[in-house]
Amino acid sequence: MNFALTEEQQMIVDTVRSFVETEIYPHEDEVERTGVVPRELGQEIARKCKEIGFFGCNFPEEVGGAGLDHTSFTLVERELGRGSMGLTVFFGRPSGILMACNAEQREKYLLPAVKGDKFDALAMTEPDAGSDVRGMKCFARKDGDDWIVNGTKHFISHADIADFVIVFIATGEEDTPRGPKKKITCFLVDRGTPGFEIRKGYNSVSHRGYNNCVLTFDDCRLPSAQILGEVHKGFDVANDWLFATRLTVAATSVGRARRAFDYALNYAAERKQFGKPIGANQGVSFKLADMITEIDAADLLTLSAAWRLDNGLPSNREIASAKVFATEMLARVTDEAIQIFGGMGLMDDLPLARFWRDARVERIWDGTSEIQRHIISRDLLRPLGA
Repeated sequence: MNFALTEEQQMIVDTVRSFVETEIYPHEDEVERTGVVPRELGQEIARKCKEIGFFGCNFPEEVGGAGLDHTSFTLVERELGRGSMGLTVFFGRPSGILMACNAEQREKYLLPAVKGDKFDALAMTEPDAGSDVRGMKCFARKDGDDWIVNGTKHFISHADIADFVIVFIATGEEDTPRGPKKKITCFLVDRGTPGFEIRKGYNSVSHRGYNNCVLTFDDCRLPSAQILGEVHKGFDVANDWLFATRLTVAATSVGRARRAFDYALNYAAERKQFGKPIGANQGVSFKLADMITEIDAADLLTLSAAWRLDNGLPSNREIASAKVFATEMLARVTDEAIQIFGGMGLMDDLPLARFWRDARVERIWDGTSEIQRHIISRDLLRPLGA
């Protein structure tokens, strides 16, 4: 067992970390204050990402990407996790699900997305269908060679900057042992399509500048050519994407936790009370010990899950374990970092309060902690017939 990074992987870590520190950190306070990323700034970040050869790095070389494996890409996401998501979203990583594009769709969607000429967003969640995805009400009915779509999606991340959206829509229904469930089809929907509207979503305490949107479909007509994959087989094309996004959440949680920890560690070594550094007191030093232990454990869980994916091993449970542990670890670490700083930890002079608020959503999106525990427990019990 070799846990060391290869020379190439270490170069990836160093390059992306340097990028985040020089191109992302300087703009974070302004984005946090305004909740807005100027369009020109986003374009500049994307341009610089292309210059260092990392735009679309999660895609194979055959379509213009860097061809990183899951482990290397997880390292990229871990380092990006140190920065504001409102800014790092422009460090282009298009949805991997676009690899399901057919030849015509590749020219219109996949290749422009990998080049950075178009941005995508992905829409699945609805007001009445979060964890219960197959309960979605956004529905498309067949009309000749077209589909007529009606319904609403919400909590759709960064759709405000997207040129097109990858949307999961109910197209039928089937009987299952647990009752009727929707058949789901995946569609590619261009911004500006008649009957399709992207509206500003809700104001969130987490990840300011990384906006959520509401999508509405009002008799929106989509030709069958806009279907990604096959009719009623939306989940078939989603599986790999779901793996990747949960790994991303775990990895970014590790990166953000390490940044919060660095603040706490340095403060504990420098801040003096009663004539000595506060880190000399076990009340503080033991917190640091617990924090770094949990961070390292989450890091290893995440990289191990990515390694399993790269080696074609079953990894659903391992990815769920990484996601639930890393996101809950981040909540504990950011909370303890603030405790070490005391009152100053909650002041806007430091980013710790932002880390603390941002941490809260990680346990909800891309599958709640409860859903991850369901995945883990079913994986353990099903082979035993339970």
